[in-house]
Amino acid sequence: MTSSRSEFPLEAVNVNGPNYLKQALLNCTDPLKAIEQFQFTNGILLPSLRPMLPLLDLHGMRRLDFHTSVVEELREKLISHINEIGLKQGPERDKKLQELLVKSFPVVKVKSLRPIVMCILRNIPTIDDKYLKVLVRDRELYEDTNTEVKRQIWKDNQSLFGDEVSPLLSQYITEKENVLFDHQNSTTHFFGPSPKVRRQGEVVQKLAHMIGTSVKLYDMVLQFLRTLFLRTRNVHYCTLRAELLMALHDLEVQDIISVDPCHKFTWCLDACIREKNVDIKRSRELQGFLDNVKRGQEQVLGDLSITLCDPYAINFLATSAIKIVQHLINNEGMPRDNPILILLLRMLALGLSAWVMIDSQDFKEPKLDSQVVTKFIPALMSLVVDDQIRQLSTKLPHDEREAAITLIEHSGSLPDAVEAYIQESPVASILAMYYTLHVTRHKDRSGLLRVLTVLGNCKDDRAYEDPFLHSLVALLMHIPDEFATPDFCTGLFDEFFFAGLTKDNVTRHLLKLLWYVHHKLPPNRLHTLIKALQPTHQHGEKVHALYQALQEKINTQQEPIVTQEMDIDVNSPLMSVPTPAPFHQTI
Repeated sequence: MTSSRSEFPLEAVNVNGPNYLKQALLNCTDPLKAIEQFQFTNGILLPSLRPMLPLLDLHGMRRLDFHTSVVEELREKLISHINEIGLKQGPERDKKLQELLVKSFPVVKVKSLRPIVMCILRNIPTIDDKYLKVLVRDRELYEDTNTEVKRQIWKDNQSLFGDEVSPLLSQYITEKENVLFDHQNSTTHFFGPSPKVRRQGEVVQKLAHMIGTSVKLYDMVLQFLRTLFLRTRNVHYCTLRAELLMALHDLEVQDIISVDPCHKFTWCLDACIREKNVDIKRSRELQGFLDNVKRGQEQVLGDLSITLCDPYAINFLATSAIKIVQHLINNEGMPRDNPILILLLRMLALGLSAWVMIDSQDFKEPKLDSQVVTKFIPALMSLVVDDQIRQLSTKLPHDEREAAITLIEHSGSLPDAVEAYIQESPVASILAMYYTLHVTRHKDRSGLLRVLTVLGNCKDDRAYEDPFLHSLVALLMHIPDEFATPDFCTGLFDEFFFAGLTKDNVTRHLLKLLWYVHHKLPPNRLHTLIKALQPTHQHGEKVHALYQALQEKINTQQEPIVTQEMDIDVNSPLMSVPTPAPFHQTI
């Protein structure tokens, strides 16, 4: 057994190592006898075994192989025994483990014995700093350290923890974007997987394992997510915040979920998203959480807003609001009289203000504009009524004059309130966007063309955000015949998509749409689109690659196959920007 010259040589545990052998050879008169004596002293001290060694020599088995096999066997038995000790409780266990650590740690740099030392460390609840410092200074030792031990290192080394977490966060964002922009799979929908399935993802589970039961590490991850959300405005960090908390909920990590003030709210919202419904009981619970934020704990609103800024939460809230609007129409109800609708709009307003709230550190719930309820939603309801009347008209006995009158009366310009409020209110913008998805899903071309005239005017360009465009494109793929008509192309491309082509993401979504419908487009329109979409040096590599692939596809004129429509329910290092207040200060 040998070891390089190190801080903890074998001599430290009373084993004659390379230094001893070197001195013995330098000072002896018979080197062979000195080597033989060294082998005898350091071999397996078992008298019954010694007569077998010459026999193994005769069979061509090297002494090194024999000793290595014995070491491996004994190592596994010792590790098993250490784990058994670790399962016990009380001071006697801690005393035994500490004694073992003192005796064994000097050989931590001997690879064959390192697993024993790591096993002891893993079973010790609180490791002395002098051992942790040795592990941190040596990269090889650090890489071989178990996560349970690394947690104790990370607690006092935020930058090292950040180095470990950063690649996982980049991987998570990449995975989300791959789903949003995947042009070769028409069956994968961003909002398809349930919350339970999503948080079983590799990144979420790895982060949960890295955190363990440490509130401090959980706090660090939340700070990273807030910081990156501030720096990039990327809403997928909001999704990860909610998924991580619910993953720890699934693992029943009481040390964390019992002190996170957002836990019960997130849990309740998660259940609503999973069941695609918010009933009276849950609505009261959600409203209670919002109403009972205590004075002095206003920062909790910041975390709640991040939870509600999650695209899956926005999707659920907006979809549910559109369903309630339809219910009100069918039952001749008023929006202001529906408490669940008011709560959904209130949560939408809070979620859509997340970035501003975190950036300004002004933790006040934004006031919902009452005119969104009293003027905008009634105007939106009139559009839904128009859609229903047109649909009913197609089922009545054919009368060209009556059909024409119906179409004219219920397909005219939008009510002024619709265009006015989507320019001023993010909540109104989201509702208009989800109304657009509603009419597209029902293949209502008149309703779609009508709203497309103003959709590009949504506040903060919200209609050009990835989750919405992904959903819209997924629905448009399944009405390819409409792309053969000039008025549909004018409304969709000229009045909506072209207004957003200055953004890389809009170009990618439009290229994805053309991937599936290009064969239906009139030649002149297709030529115009291809020319308009030609990327420049300012576009990203992925835009160039997709554009080239689309051109090749068009040249071969292969008609793509779109699978049956699904039931759609509608790489960054940690940047050094000012970090918001630590999570544990809000607890």
